[in-house]
This record gives sequence, structure tokens and C-alpha cells, in this order.
Amino acid sequence: MTEPAHPQPAPGADRSSDLAEMLGYLAACWDEERRLLARQLHDSLGSSMTALTMHLALLTQHIPADNKAMRDRSAQMKTLLANIIETNRKMQLELWNDKLEFLGLKAALAELVPAWGAANGIKARASLPDDEGSYTRTQGVVLLRCAEEGLRNVAAHAGATEVEVVLDDDGEQIMLTVRDNGRGLPQHDAARESNSCHGLRLLRERARYLG
Repeated sequence: MTEPAHPQPAPGADRSSDLAEMLGYLAACWDEERRLLARQLHDSLGSSMTALTMHLALLTQHIPADNKAMRDRSAQMKTLLANIIETNRKMQLELWNDKLEFLGLKAALAELVPAWGAANGIKARASLPDDEGSYTRTQGVVLLRCAEEGLRNVAAHAGATEVEVVLDDDGEQIMLTVRDNGRGLPQHDAARESNSCHGLRLLRERARYLG
């Protein structure tokens, strides 16, 4: 029986490659949908809330000084609008960080890490390279998503008081590290966690797809 001149790849290898390619495509589609939704929130809801704030300020000027009830109600409405605007801003940021698109990965990480730390009551800092680096849009998105998912896991499971996000780029290899001073995953729970932490598994596959 004659062996083939060129060994054929195992069927499983082809399937894994196809799945990785499909996953990369689907993830890129998800990111684009998130970007578009964030833009819609900014352009429609954000603009409407800003207009309402201006109209409320104009109406408040016409409330008589001695009408305390109306002035109190106006102040409550102003506070409510401010809260809605801030919630909208946070939703936009969770969906898509415009700094990634316009200023680059370093700027996006520099904003993400301290904001996450303030929101979770954890001391957080980002250690970033001096140079911006020439990352493709896909690379930047995946690295930012990895940082976000890593921080989410720290908040949910680590019980940490300090966390550091480190981006290393020597020109040939890019490494993103999220380290904290919390508790690690107990060895007997590792298998269960590997089955349940779909977010981390998805990011691992996305990073593998990038090469």
C-alpha cells in the first residue's frame, strides 16, 4: 500500500481550524453590533437627554422665586436627568470604548482600568508600554475584551483589594496580564470552573484565532 506523497491533516484539525475561523467571524460581528448600538445610544438617547436638560434649565428660569414647590420639583427632575445621562454614558462605554477607535488601545486601557477600580472599590492600575504600538482594530478589540473579562472575573471571584493590568509588547509578541492579590481558583474546582467560565473560554479562542 503506497503512502500519500503529502500527509493529509487529520479531520479533527480541519474542523478545529474551521470552528476557530467561524468563532473569529462571529466575535467580530458581535463587536460591530456593540459599536453600532453604542453609537445609536450616543446619537439618539444622548442627544435627547441633552436637549431635555437645556429645556428644563430654560423652564426653571421662569419659575417664580417664591414658588418653592415648583423649584424643588425642577431640582428633582434635573437630578433624574443627570442620572439617566450618566447611566447612558456607562452603557455606551460597556458596549464600546470610543477611545479604542480614535486614540488607540493604550488610551482605552488607561480609561478602563481606573474606572473599573473606582466602580468596584478596588485599587487598580494599568502598566502600559511607552509606545502606542501598531495594533490592528481586531487585535485592539480582542485585547480590550480580554482585559474587561479578566477584571470581571477578579470582581466576581478573586476577593482582591489590588489589581494590575499589564500590557507588554516587544514588537514580536504581545502579552496582556491581569494580576491581583486575591485568592486563586482551588485545584478541585478547576474542572468545574473551566466548564462554566464561558467568557474566559471564548476569549482564549479569540486570542488563539489572532495567532
